Amino acid sequence: MNPLLPRIEALLFAAEEPLSTARLAELCGAERGAVEAALRELDAALGDEARGIQLEAVAGGWRLVTKPEHADAVARLRGPAGAPLSAAALETLAIVLYQQPVTRAEIDALRGVHSESALHTLIERGFVREVGRKDAPGRPALYGTTRRVLTYFGIRDIRDLPDPRALLPEGGPRQLYLRVPPKASGGTSGDTTGGPDAAAPPARPAEASSPARD
Repeated sequence: MNPLLPRIEALLFAAEEPLSTARLAELCGAERGAVEAALRELDAALGDEARGIQLEAVAGGWRLVTKPEHADAVARLRGPAGAPLSAAALETLAIVLYQQPVTRAEIDALRGVHSESALHTLIERGFVREVGRKDAPGRPALYGTTRRVLTYFGIRDIRDLPDPRALLPEGGPRQLYLRVPPKASGGTSGDTTGGPDAAAPPARPAEASSPARD
């Protein structure tokens, strides 16, 4: 067995946030290539049907999550989930994801309604933050998403978002959400993408998964 495997497993179990390959290499005092090999071995080991957790690539890093088939038992352990995001908050979040950096006035214009309350909710819950000021009269605040969005939705990188044009109905308002996430490295809102650092095993869907520990 790769001697780095148990150390990486312990780090991922103890971490509160996903750890990038570079961070794991730093913590283990090992070369990146060796860490990537250990991650592949850990991914294969956790893929056994006898294991209840799996390795997941998300938010530019790696974390351990429970397998979807055990979601009902985990839900009974964790109790009622927090209040879900409202339709208005989700709509606002989608606009920020695809249009960032974006001002509140631009969000309002796209939605056709005031977004102050929805935006405030997203900021309070750590999904959106102020990322700068627009060079325009009044210098309005610019907003972008945080890494929490990637973790919450199980997205590996903001560039993995689907092409927004494919999400709109035929003949729909195609002026909306047309700013496709950039393919170059780095993200608009600084800590949003987490960088294209995860590169070992393939990412898995996370809709029914829960972090291995709170």
